[in-house]
Amino acid sequence: MTDFPFAGPSRRQFLQASAMAAAATVLGTSRLFAADDPYAGFKMGLQSYSLRAFDTEKAMEHTRTLGLKYWESFPKHVPMGTVPAHIAEQKAILTKGGITVMAYGVVGFDANEDAARRTFDFAKAMGIVSLSADPAKDSKTFDMLDKLVAEYDVAIAIHNHGPGHRYNKISDVVDMVKDRHPKIGGCVDTGHYLRSDESPVEAIEKLGKRVFGVHLKDVKTVEKDGQKSKQFKILGEGDLDVLGCLNALKKLDYKYCLAIEYEENAENPMSDLEVCLKNVREAVKKMS
Repeated sequence: MTDFPFAGPSRRQFLQASAMAAAATVLGTSRLFAADDPYAGFKMGLQSYSLRAFDTEKAMEHTRTLGLKYWESFPKHVPMGTVPAHIAEQKAILTKGGITVMAYGVVGFDANEDAARRTFDFAKAMGIVSLSADPAKDSKTFDMLDKLVAEYDVAIAIHNHGPGHRYNKISDVVDMVKDRHPKIGGCVDTGHYLRSDESPVEAIEKLGKRVFGVHLKDVKTVEKDGQKSKQFKILGEGDLDVLGCLNALKKLDYKYCLAIEYEENAENPMSDLEVCLKNVREAVKKMS
């Protein structure tokens, strides 16, 4: 033992740093970054609807088991309310469970400002940064939302919901948000855009900085007896260009929740969710 401590790095730390620097030269920075951060800086999380068969405590436990901490919560897991005691209770539950709720939804809006304010009050008090939303397609509703997103600094992310829905196509969202407040945009549900024969990558590119939410979900088009149908699949096993979506989001410096949403196998989704996340990590390694 010396009389004075050595403040510099240990030999082991020095060798590790040297190895990492060499790896960066050989592999390129993107692959090294993927090794250090398997999700390339994205706030990888879950739409907690994926765990809808479980109560909040168990859903949080499953989320931690998957190595995640971010949620877009659906209301079963974090009930909406504006009473301070309720807010404090929900925050305490989430803190204990190690979960950060970045987004919430899907919630509806019409021109009723009192009702809308209750939703925004809840979001602001909970630290939620975006609301996945299904607003009425009329100017009164959007004029009100223009005002509230500016006042509360909480983004509205219009959620597409596939064939037959009022926000079916990319243009349905883009046309409604253009010329609106910059914090009114879209939640790109990749599976529902595939169901609508639309490109999720194109949706991300067209919405640009107005992408405030993403539900990563996969769908495959299958044909039987001359009839085509769409089937939900484990992420990476359908038609979704996972890598294309990640690259498009990275170009936007996307900072909102990137949420896996898996609608199948509700009673026992964990092994499927693990494969979904594995396929995201594999795509991250290939990012440009």
